[in-house]
Amino acid sequence: MARMNPDDRREAIIAATLAVMQRQGIAATTVRDVAAELGASSGLIHHYMTSMDELIAEAFERSAGADLLTTSNLVEQGRDPIEQMRFFFDSYTRSDGDSGMQLWLDAWAEAARRPELRQISQRLNKAWQQLICSIIEGGVRAGLMTCLDPVAAAWRILSLLDGLHLQEVAHSDSVTGAQVTKWSRRGAEIELGLPLGTLTEREPS
Repeated sequence: MARMNPDDRREAIIAATLAVMQRQGIAATTVRDVAAELGASSGLIHHYMTSMDELIAEAFERSAGADLLTTSNLVEQGRDPIEQMRFFFDSYTRSDGDSGMQLWLDAWAEAARRPELRQISQRLNKAWQQLICSIIEGGVRAGLMTCLDPVAAAWRILSLLDGLHLQEVAHSDSVTGAQVTKWSRRGAEIELGLPLGTLTEREPS
């Protein structure tokens, strides 16, 4: 393996770990797998990381954090809270073949046994909820949405989305991506006092 400075080496290890996690799942990811992916020895991995749990948590944070940033940047482009909520759903329910939701499902399953992963997944989950909450609060202030408790509403919307995504990933013959999109947006419309179709219809350009 080519020589690298310590920072680049650490980044390469994290990238290799993420690749293995996406291919075979968090629970099945081992130091030996990461070393093979990297083309290095297991000893090199141990030299840069204190534990496999730390490495998995950091790789998960890198991937899930990037998804959150992508969605946040898209939401900021919305002209008003309604469009921001549409953009949120466009990004969160996208079906582009990525492994983001599968990685989240793995993280939830493993979090009870991996404290580092649990801490990071909780923090990122809270950040997603806060993003939704900020959109709702803006919508209420603008008189575009009706909601007495934006914090609770944001948790319900996020929980509905994640639950439907879980069904889609685990039971795709029962729940389709199109249904996830339709049902989650309709649930948010009901939650926020919006007319049917508000979060799916687009204004003429």
